[in-house]
Amino acid sequence: MSEMRLVFLGTSGGMPTKKRGLPAVAVRMKSSLILFDCGEGTQRQFLQARIGLKPGFHIFLSHLHGDHVLGIPGMLFTLSMNGRKEEVNIYGPHQTLDFLKAVLRPQFGSLSFKVIGHEMEPGDTVRIDNVTVSCFQTDHTTSSLGYVLKEDERPGKMRQEFLDSLGVPRGPLWGRLQRGESITFGGRVITPDEAMEPPKPGRKIVYTGDTRPCEAVVQASRQADVLIHDATFESKLRAKALEEGHSTAEDAAIAAAKASVRRLYLFHISPRYEETDLLLIEARAVFPESYVAEDFMIYVVPLR
Repeated sequence: MSEMRLVFLGTSGGMPTKKRGLPAVAVRMKSSLILFDCGEGTQRQFLQARIGLKPGFHIFLSHLHGDHVLGIPGMLFTLSMNGRKEEVNIYGPHQTLDFLKAVLRPQFGSLSFKVIGHEMEPGDTVRIDNVTVSCFQTDHTTSSLGYVLKEDERPGKMRQEFLDSLGVPRGPLWGRLQRGESITFGGRVITPDEAMEPPKPGRKIVYTGDTRPCEAVVQASRQADVLIHDATFESKLRAKALEEGHSTAEDAAIAAAKASVRRLYLFHISPRYEETDLLLIEARAVFPESYVAEDFMIYVVPLR
C-alpha cells in the first residue's frame, strides 16, 4: 500500500508572515500529487519542502480569493521552465475557468504542458489513482468548496486456516479469491467472502478551505483520519470570524468532535497570532487530538 504523505506548504490566512506562507497543502501519493489551494509563493515552498513532482498533478481550489489562488501562475510557469510535459488539472468552484483564462493569457508566456480546468459542483467526484476526491459546499463569503480525499478500501487478509482446512493450495486459486472471484475446489464453491476477512477502510483527509462553522463540514468529515479546518481566530473574536466567513479554533474542534475524526489540524491562521498557544489550548479543551498546522510540517497518514 502506497504512502500518503501530507505536507503543509502554507498555513497563514489573508497575507503571509515571517513564519507562514499562504494556503497550500500537498498530499503526496505513489504516482500523483494533489494540492489543496495554491497561495502566492507556493512554488518556492515546494522547493523548500523538497517535494518531488509526480506525473499526475492535480490542484483543487476551495474558492477564488487571492490568498488561495494567486500562486497558480507562478507554479505553472515554474513547472514549464523546468520542462514539464504532463498535463496539470485544476479544479475549483464556479468561475474557476474565468480565473485561469485571466492569469494564463498568451502575453504572460507559453507553457510546455496542457492545463485543464474543471468547475465543480457539490457532490462532484474525481478519480485519481486509488483515491476519490469529492467536494461539498462550505459557508464562506463567496462560492466555496471543501474537499474529501478518500482512499479505496484495502482487501482483507486471507483466512489461511479456513483455506488450509479445505486443502486449497496456495497459488492461482488464492489469487483469484483475492481478486474477488469465486472458485470451485473439492466439489464446492468457495466465495471471496468466505475466504477473506472484511475489507479495511481506506484513509480519509478532509480540507475545508475558508468556512464558517457548518453542518456540511461535519457530515463530510465523519470518521476522517485528518480534518484540516479553518481556524482563523480565537473564540473571543467569533463575531468577527462569522462576519468574515471564518471559524475559530474552538469551532474547528467542535466540528472534529462531532465528526469523530482522528486528528484535527488548525489552519488558515490569522497573521495577528505570532504565537498560537491560545488557539491550541482552546481547541484541545474540546478535542484533544488538535494540532496547529505549521509550514513544512509533514504527517504520514497511517493505515487503519
